Amino acid sequence: MQKITPMLWFDTQAEEAARFYTSIFDGSKIKTITHYGDAGAEASGRPKGSVMTVEFEIEGQKFVGLNGGPQFKFSEAISFVVNCKNQKEIDDLWAKLTSGGGEPSVCGWLKDKFGLSWQIVPARFWELMEGDPARGERVMAALMQMTKIDLETLEKAAERG
Repeated sequence: MQKITPMLWFDTQAEEAARFYTSIFDGSKIKTITHYGDAGAEASGRPKGSVMTVEFEIEGQKFVGLNGGPQFKFSEAISFVVNCKNQKEIDDLWAKLTSGGGEPSVCGWLKDKFGLSWQIVPARFWELMEGDPARGERVMAALMQMTKIDLETLEKAAERG
């Protein structure tokens, strides 16, 4: 059993979001959907029989989406970092996660159509930042100029030393 599971609070879109996320990442699946019964509906003000939680898995990581109402919204204070193997994966995930109303941001960050923040990063980025502080500074300076990350540009910045 996974010791820590992120719980994502949605107004009413937990199932829609889980289906969206599991359609994007290979090997992902929806595991369990629960519905509000009498006690939960009364306590939460949510309609009896409506979706309460959706347990889903992305790349082996378990998540739970909760339809808890409009009280809480996502913010950039929490984001999910996706370490990508190459530029094709970066481009593909970026396009999918910004589809349907998602918003690009800076340095590989984006918000999906549900307002959840993601960082779409080449796994190589972390290697480029290690070791030589001057190289890391060049890579960071290049990164700060980007919206979607361009791996080739980061590698060229690293080599300029």
